[in-house]
Amino acid sequence: MMHVFKCGLPVLDFVGTLRRRRNPDPQEMLTTPESLDAWFRESGLVDGDVLSQPSDVERAVSLREAVFSLVRSALNKEGYDADALALLNATARGPSAVPQLTREGRRVEATPQQALSSLAREAVRLLSGPDAELVKECSRPECTQIYLDRSHGSRREWCAMDPCGNRVKAAAYRARKKAAAPPLAASSARGG
Repeated sequence: MMHVFKCGLPVLDFVGTLRRRRNPDPQEMLTTPESLDAWFRESGLVDGDVLSQPSDVERAVSLREAVFSLVRSALNKEGYDADALALLNATARGPSAVPQLTREGRRVEATPQQALSSLAREAVRLLSGPDAELVKECSRPECTQIYLDRSHGSRREWCAMDPCGNRVKAAAYRARKKAAAPPLAASSARGG
């Protein structure tokens, strides 16, 4: 798989297709029509390629950034950006992907616009429903992944244990070891 799905909802995983947002050189995962098709397919939103075009990638990135803006506003208890809200609602108004029952089972085929509409509708449901209270941002400073915290007591701190939780725990361990070690100058002075 080319993409990562650890956030609890496809629309939050979609927001995570721009990794390391705070980094001067963030990592864009939606760079080509093929990468967008792969994301749609790997997320389970559709069962085949949607045959995206470069303009669909641009629309997808615009929608992703609008959703990120709206989620961040919700997390910070701020008002929504009017342009982000307008884009989300306009995209949600379009026809969405529709599952079909075939002899082989469930199958979803969609155009890029239908797939994006499905994501926009999921964002509307998330931000206007009870799960909005479960949305968190990963506490690892380098990560900007947003996820649903369904843990007991809402104590989850990271988007995922691998890599974020492991890195935070390893850094804390190294800091404790460093703090417990005798100062280098003092140990040298005693030895000489």
